[in-house]
Amino acid sequence: MEISGDEARKLLEEHRRTIDNLDAALIHILAERFRCTQQVGRLKATNSMPPSDPEREERQIRRLRKLAADAGLDPVFAEKFLRFIVSEVIRHHERIADEFSH
Repeated sequence: MEISGDEARKLLEEHRRTIDNLDAALIHILAERFRCTQQVGRLKATNSMPPSDPEREERQIRRLRKLAADAGLDPVFAEKFLRFIVSEVIRHHERIADEFSH
């Protein structure tokens, strides 16, 4: 159904406001996630645990691919996104471990 130009612009602005709100929520969720993973990194470093856990990472990827598929999100995209986050977390954990070792 075609709508007028004014109605289309108004609807576009509503969609964009929702997208902006979702982007803000994603940033806050990622910030909270990284605060938590920093604590995990310190715990691992102070207890001589390795920065990465490949078995857990693979379990998480399988779990999130299924969640993505169930939610109608491309599982390949979800996996790429998670692998990027995990690589950043591991990089942080390696830095924290290095700080604790000196």
